[in-house]
Amino acid sequence: MPEQAFPSHGFGARRLKLDTLVRLRWLAIIGQTATVVFVRFWLEYPMPIGLCLAAIALSAWLNLFIKIRYPSSLRLQGRTAALLLAYDVLQLSVLLSLTGGLQNPFAVLIIVPVIVSATTLAPRLTVMLGGLVIAAVTALALWHMPLPWPEGETFSMPFLYVVGFWLALVSAVFFMGVYAFRVSEEARQLADALTATELVLAREQHLWALDGLAAAAAHELGTPLATIALVTKELERELPADSPYAEDIALLRSQSQRCRDILGKLTSLSTEPGQHIDRLPVSHMLAEVVEPHADTGIDIQVKFVGDRDSEPVGRRNPSILYGIGNLVENAVDFAETTVEVTAVWNADEVALTIADDGPGFASEVIDHIGEPYVTTRARTTEGLEDHEAGGLGLGFFIAKTLLERTGARLALSNREAPEHGAIVRIVWPRDAMDRLGISGRSDERKGLESHSMDS
Repeated sequence: MPEQAFPSHGFGARRLKLDTLVRLRWLAIIGQTATVVFVRFWLEYPMPIGLCLAAIALSAWLNLFIKIRYPSSLRLQGRTAALLLAYDVLQLSVLLSLTGGLQNPFAVLIIVPVIVSATTLAPRLTVMLGGLVIAAVTALALWHMPLPWPEGETFSMPFLYVVGFWLALVSAVFFMGVYAFRVSEEARQLADALTATELVLAREQHLWALDGLAAAAAHELGTPLATIALVTKELERELPADSPYAEDIALLRSQSQRCRDILGKLTSLSTEPGQHIDRLPVSHMLAEVVEPHADTGIDIQVKFVGDRDSEPVGRRNPSILYGIGNLVENAVDFAETTVEVTAVWNADEVALTIADDGPGFASEVIDHIGEPYVTTRARTTEGLEDHEAGGLGLGFFIAKTLLERTGARLALSNREAPEHGAIVRIVWPRDAMDRLGISGRSDERKGLESHSMDS
């Protein structure tokens, strides 16, 4: 099955919630008010308390207006969220300019809006907000009122120290912004990949469920259709040949027979060997996985090592079928002439090896393959281009995740020189393969499905 692209940079789909900004601003208002009141009335340091409280009150009024005007569940567009964060930067800059500028130890809090933006907004908006913060700290380094200090005493940091603090803040804006963006972007990619995994698994389980429903429908509808066929046959026998209803009765009987034929096909699909059976040996599973790639021009060799009388047999599992199918497809995409699929089993484990004669895994990324969106393979000595468009990115992550959920362990390696190609080894404990084999449903659901199929 070819991979589907799931964009990881969908910032429009991850809009910042208005209530989040409101709550953060209330927290800042409480902290600012407590600090100003403590310094002015407890420490009794002279400071422009009226202007400071006015700046804080403006934020409080803005929060109240937003709370009344807009619902808390509103998701903000990127530009609107950036404007609100820019306001927070300017409001804190005003407070700092009234209380010592960069000499105020709370000046470090001015980088918080940049971190919030980096985790939720597009890089362009974060860069613009970072530029505003740098401009603000530059202005605070040059123009500000004295730092509140005991009356009759003065305290002033050396200008060289202020320059150093300015450099520290600018560096923090850059490094913290980039770091927060990378961490949140990896989380976004992982969330997208996990969502894709769940969608793929749900689709496979849905198709499997439809197979059972088809068999159940064929069974349930068979009896009434047989009754209809019997009644029409009797009516056709009773009516005279020249009856005006004879043609209609014949048509009714032919259509009922056609319905029975259609239901018979549905039943045969549910019992067709190697495709829609409930119990699936490893050999049949590999035949089902390999069959779609028979006409690709690549020689796919399937080998079995083990006692055929003790071959693992289990119930169908969409996770295993999709996971192995994706790995085989990747091997076929990168192979030059041959793909070898080898199944080995004993009393302790069941192992499956998929090897191709393609360029192999690139040495610089082999340790990271299996993470979302890692898609690079090595180039061949003839300079063949990477097959980045076809596999080993999100699809490999999905396959690895689904297989590991069934108890499997995956190991990746390259063939030893002078041979070339990639090797993927999948190993299940024998008891896990016999138990899950080919199913991950609860015993109760298995029983219901078996009842519906047997009935």
